[in-house]
Order: sequence, then C-alpha cells, then structure tokens
Amino acid sequence: MEEIIADKRIDIRGLKCPYTFVRSKLAIESMTSGEVLEITMDYPEAAVSIPKSMQDHGQRVLSVDKINGTDWVILIRKERD
Repeated sequence: MEEIIADKRIDIRGLKCPYTFVRSKLAIESMTSGEVLEITMDYPEAAVSIPKSMQDHGQRVLSVDKINGTDWVILIRKERD
C-alpha cells in the first residue's frame, strides 16, 4: 500500500471538544482540494467525532489510527471547499 504524505500537520493533543473540531476545521479550510491533513490528537471522543464531522462536511477520511496508548493520527483529504 502506498504511503500517504500529509500536506499539512496539526497537533491538537491536550485539547478537548469543541476546540479539537474548530482547529481541524480551520486547518482543512486553509488547504486546497486534494491536499491531505494529518491530525494528531489524544482526546478519545474527538477520534470519533472529527472523522464523522469531516465526512459530514464533504471531506474524505483516509485513516484513523491509534498509534499508542493515548494518541490517534487521522488523515483527511480535502474534497471540497
């Protein structure tokens, strides 16, 4: 499988909802269609809510991976403005 290279990365560890979504939404809005955003987070609820919200807003969730005991990495491709 081909490795996906992120065009932009944000680290929102330590933040809780709604700040996790706000930061993620602002980051994806600053990107152009086709670019990939990598989000690193440690808030369990956000690991579920951010992918759902991004899909609801027309973006494509490429992966949601728990990388250790506390952190997740989510890859999202911007599909539309």
